[in-house]
Amino acid sequence: MNRINELFRTKKKDVLSVYFCAGHPAGSDASGVIESLSGAGVDMIEIGIPFSDPMADGPVIQQATRCALQGGMTLKKLFGQLAGIRSRVQIPLLMMGYLNPIMQYGFENFCHSCSECGVDGAIIPDLPLENYIEEYLPVARRYDIRMIMLITPETSPERIRLIDRYTDGFIYMVSAASVTGFRQFGVREEEYFRRIAQMGLKNPLMIGFGISDKQSYETAAAHACGAIIGSKYVRLLEESGGDAHAAAVALLKAIGRTEEE
Repeated sequence: MNRINELFRTKKKDVLSVYFCAGHPAGSDASGVIESLSGAGVDMIEIGIPFSDPMADGPVIQQATRCALQGGMTLKKLFGQLAGIRSRVQIPLLMMGYLNPIMQYGFENFCHSCSECGVDGAIIPDLPLENYIEEYLPVARRYDIRMIMLITPETSPERIRLIDRYTDGFIYMVSAASVTGFRQFGVREEEYFRRIAQMGLKNPLMIGFGISDKQSYETAAAHACGAIIGSKYVRLLEESGGDAHAAAVALLKAIGRTEEE
């Protein structure tokens, strides 16, 4: 069974997924960050693929992306760093990045490399659902790669059900129609969370964008299987001077979780 599916089969609530940008801070090795996050008690990890035009990302991740690209990070180099990671880490791993560098690498080559490294899924924010269904779904299935789609408060119920039908793993609920980064959740966001939770979808729900403290984490966890955190960890990683474990411990403290959980 794919590790993403296994995770949600065995853990129904309080799933914590953390994003980091490969190659940030400059010179860092992605495998070391992954081992630190896993060791700290994170449930799932999203490995960011640097791209020059990260349109869905806020200033923190944009800066991390620039740093990674300037440091020479490429998709080929990233896969090289991930070789052998499965001998040390068992939690689900996903690649998160934009379509351009993946298509330059070749979509089937990308899926093959993910499979070889033990990567379980991918999140490609600018991959249109229709193109995925028509062109890429059979390839992803061949390599057992779960393709995760995003929804926003503006996504229609019909489209959400279509995503639920053609994808497997989980659905990524973007908390608001904006870029990544800190925000306070209010009545509007909670109404959106409840509305989607009441749809009875087959896929688990994970909420991301704007989660950075105990309040936002607990609000997301109350309405979904868990939360996805990116900008907060990227900032902590920078502040720690690249100490991935210290950044992970600080993140868990900020959201009210402990390493033992």
